[in-house]
Amino acid sequence: KNQLVQRPPVHFTLETDMSDTTFGSSTTSARVGTGWLLAYGLLSIAVGITAFLWPVSATLTATLLAGSFLIATGAIAVVASFGLRGHHFSAYTLLSGILSLAIGAWIIVEPASGAVSLTLLIAIWLTARGVIEIAIGTRFRRFGISLILLGILNIVLAVWIIWGIPFTALTLPGYVLGISFLFSGITATLQAIGTRGR
Repeated sequence: KNQLVQRPPVHFTLETDMSDTTFGSSTTSARVGTGWLLAYGLLSIAVGITAFLWPVSATLTATLLAGSFLIATGAIAVVASFGLRGHHFSAYTLLSGILSLAIGAWIIVEPASGAVSLTLLIAIWLTARGVIEIAIGTRFRRFGISLILLGILNIVLAVWIIWGIPFTALTLPGYVLGISFLFSGITATLQAIGTRGR
C-alpha cells in the first residue's frame, strides 16, 4: 500500500519539472526575440532620423552602396563563369557579370545620374513592400492596422517619388528612406513593447 501511495507523487513531480523547463525555455526564447525586435526598431528609427536630416548624403550613400553591390556581384559572376566552361549558363553568367560591373562602375563614377535610376528602384521596392505589408496586416488582428497603414504609406511614398523625378532625385530618395525607416522602426518598437507587456 505504501508503494502505491508513493508512486503518483513521483510521476507528478517529473511531469511538473518537464513542463516548467519547457515553459522556461520558451519564455527565454520569446524574450530574446523581443529584444532583437526592439533593437531593430530603435536602429531603424535612428537611421530614419539621420536620413531625413541629411537627405542628399543619404541618397548619395545609398547610390554608392548600390554601385558597390553591383560591382561585387558582377565580379563574382565573372569568376563563376570561368568555372562553368562548357555549361550552357556560362555565357549568360559572364555577360550578366560584365553588365553588372559596367553599371556599378557607372553609378560610382556618376552617382548623381545613378540616383535617378536608384529613385525608380526605391519606388518599385516601396510599392512591393507596401503590398506585402497590407496583405500581412489583413491577417492579424493585433498590430494589423499599423501594418496596413505602413503599407499604404509606402505606396503613397512610391507615387510621390516617381512624381518628383528627375528634379528631386538627389533629395527625395533620402527623405523617402528616412520616413520609411522611421515608421518601420516605430512599428517594430511598438510590437516589441506590446509583446513584452503581454
